[in-house]
Amino acid sequence: MTYPFENELIDLAEYDLTVRERLAAEGKLESGYHPEMERVHKANAQRLREIMGEIGFPTISKVGPKASDAAWLIIQHSIGEPEFMKKCYAMMEENFHDINPKNKAYLYDRIQVFQGRPQKYGTQLIAGGIPFPVEDKENLNGEREKVNLPALSEKEIHQIPNPEEIPEIDHRDQGYVVWRKKVGWI
Repeated sequence: MTYPFENELIDLAEYDLTVRERLAAEGKLESGYHPEMERVHKANAQRLREIMGEIGFPTISKVGPKASDAAWLIIQHSIGEPEFMKKCYAMMEENFHDINPKNKAYLYDRIQVFQGRPQKYGTQLIAGGIPFPVEDKENLNGEREKVNLPALSEKEIHQIPNPEEIPEIDHRDQGYVVWRKKVGWI
């Protein structure tokens, strides 16, 4: 069975990943938000907005599991559009029974981190592959289990900085702070 917009959403997400892979191989993703990557993200978000205008949120029952995941990737990468990401998260909340729960967890965490707030599921990482501070280390694995994410080891949880350290973490990269202010995250 083919769903409306299924192939298009998958193609948009695959194009995003292809460009990302090429720019990474060329060493162009290490310093700031690369303009070509930003253009891809904005174009994909715009097309997703148009699709959502026709069918609502691209849930599994509307576009199939792979295309629903592709739509989430487009949303997750629309980092220069805070209001769009927040609106999509609200739509995911409304459709929680018809989406991949991991996707909602990743989007929640990404929005929190961009706003300089602790995350809930530990999906967003800082230097060294360590999760950005979380809301509740004690119950982190319980929250991860609810959305089908693998548990973290006690060692991994212990390495997570405390929420009080967020300002210090954020200020390690002033360009990142300036960009977040410019696009409206903070």
